[in-house]
Amino acid sequence: MSSITWRERLDHYEKLMRLDKPIGTLLLLWPTLWALWFAAQGRPSWVLVWIFALGTLLMRSAGCVINDFADRNFDPHVERTKDRPLAARKVSSKEALTLFTGLCLAALALILPLQNMLVLGLAVVGAFLAASYPFTKRFFAIPQAYLGIAFGFGIPMAYAAQTHAVPAQAWWLLLANVFWAVAYDTEYAMVDRNDDLKIGIKTSAITFGRYDVAAVMVCYAVSLGLVGWVGYGLGMGLLFYAGLAVAAGMAVYHYFLIRGRERMPCFRAFMHNNWLGAAIFLGVAADYALR
Repeated sequence: MSSITWRERLDHYEKLMRLDKPIGTLLLLWPTLWALWFAAQGRPSWVLVWIFALGTLLMRSAGCVINDFADRNFDPHVERTKDRPLAARKVSSKEALTLFTGLCLAALALILPLQNMLVLGLAVVGAFLAASYPFTKRFFAIPQAYLGIAFGFGIPMAYAAQTHAVPAQAWWLLLANVFWAVAYDTEYAMVDRNDDLKIGIKTSAITFGRYDVAAVMVCYAVSLGLVGWVGYGLGMGLLFYAGLAVAAGMAVYHYFLIRGRERMPCFRAFMHNNWLGAAIFLGVAADYALR
């Protein structure tokens, strides 16, 4: 480790944090933005938008670091992950834990100026969920559901920051995110199913078995239905439902990508979820903007 240059080391850290792969950050960011816009009735504090956007980046990076730390002895045996910095022993476990701690502290520093104890308490819970998620793959049949809670905890935090409360609609949105995460991360897990079976990691793709494609589509339907129900309760208009319709069309497109269970089409479906989340957000934002 001591023989590499700082430039090389920073490059390893960048890859460890997945800064070169922003899809994970976006999948966390869209539901958080849905929540901020709903909570503020289309007029969120732009200070909060920037805080949550940067906080999402920091916590997603921290989640990637701790995930690779937890999987450092599994990743070398998986084709897609064998070259990750920890798997390839280009970064030490001590360095990874130090980086994880630093990222969490930086995220904490972002919310301290808000002086909102509810947000702070939820942030602690969210950090615990992010740190513990990688270890659920050892014993939980559908760890993607746990991931959905961890990935979606920006939703109640956004409501708490904007309104100093967490109403029922925030928890329904969180549940919608859980189903969405199970859908897109099952698509992701379908890419690695054969490798995961060999090393004994549990994933929804393995648990659902031959019903994996059907399960993904059901999860999309429930997720979009829950978001639609929240929007109905808030009196959202046609543009909101147009965004949901576009998202539903994308989910149908994913069916045609994953029905053959081939690695690259499944991976494309996973990546395409960025646009699904964006379509919902644009529908929410446009509906409020034109009221």
